[in-house]
Amino acid sequence: MREGYEGSGPGAITPDGCAVELYSRLPVYDEPDIIASAVQAGATILELGCGVGRITHSLLDRAFTVTAVDESAEMLERVRGARTIRSSIETLDLKERFDVVMLASFLVHAGDVEVRRGMLNVCRSHVADGGCVLIQREGENYHSELPRERVDPSGFTIRMLSAEPAGEGVNSVRAEYEFPDAVWTQTFLARPLSKEQFEEALGEAGLRVDTYLTEDRVWVRAVPVEA
Repeated sequence: MREGYEGSGPGAITPDGCAVELYSRLPVYDEPDIIASAVQAGATILELGCGVGRITHSLLDRAFTVTAVDESAEMLERVRGARTIRSSIETLDLKERFDVVMLASFLVHAGDVEVRRGMLNVCRSHVADGGCVLIQREGENYHSELPRERVDPSGFTIRMLSAEPAGEGVNSVRAEYEFPDAVWTQTFLARPLSKEQFEEALGEAGLRVDTYLTEDRVWVRAVPVEA
């Protein structure tokens, strides 16, 4: 397990504390609609941190061509219909370029600044000319107003229990997912980023915001900075 990360509950747990069985149960929300509205039909998509394919499968259903990347073999075993590649995100070098590169699941908030920089550099190096990078940010109250819980319509409860300072602008975040037959917990490190800090991080990687796709500015379409 990576330092600062842990998880509990039935089944395999990845190095960053994610439970494979939990992620296999989580429903798809409006992510595919947001993505489809932001890119051209039939685009080639490089999905960084695909997990079990929760979003991947919906994109395939919409006739996108998806290359799905994750560091966990157990996660990738659940992905169907996409080309899969096992790799850490920040070291990926496919020597290919895609219409769309997607970094979802709040991965841009990696606690380690160098990991974040590596991820964004990979986004930049793999996006085609005229393409875009889609990024999912944390909501602006993600680390505040805790604890809080939400009962999902599908029948489970998500609890964000705490976000405690862990040094150098990083928080240790603890979450709990309660289903009728099982409970999973995850503790992970996350770095809150203001809008300005986020845009500065993009700029370091040669990217800029094209548009915020949702009113809460959680989903972003970024494009390469022209030389």
